[in-house]
Amino acid sequence: MFQQFYAATSTAGAPGTGGLLSFILPLVIMFAVFYFLLIRPQKKKQQTRNTMLNALQKGDKIVTIGGLHGTIVELTDDTVVIRVNDVTKMTFDRNAISHRVDEKA
Repeated sequence: MFQQFYAATSTAGAPGTGGLLSFILPLVIMFAVFYFLLIRPQKKKQQTRNTMLNALQKGDKIVTIGGLHGTIVELTDDTVVIRVNDVTKMTFDRNAISHRVDEKA
């Protein structure tokens, strides 16, 4: 029974036609879909985040990744000092900033 099935499938086309292409083409298509759905949007998001972090200035109101709201008092390349209230100042890593709060909203 299996011999008849094997004989029917092997005579359907010439031997070796499209063997390598039929193996590589789906891999290329999967990589392209993976790139456009996952890698490219993540790169764009990271680029906009880096732009926001580099554009921070003294006096900007920000929110940290922990949810702490404050105003930037001091900036260095790696750290940010924010004022939480009139007395309290806290130092954070620059990467700990989630986003800047817009005054217009």
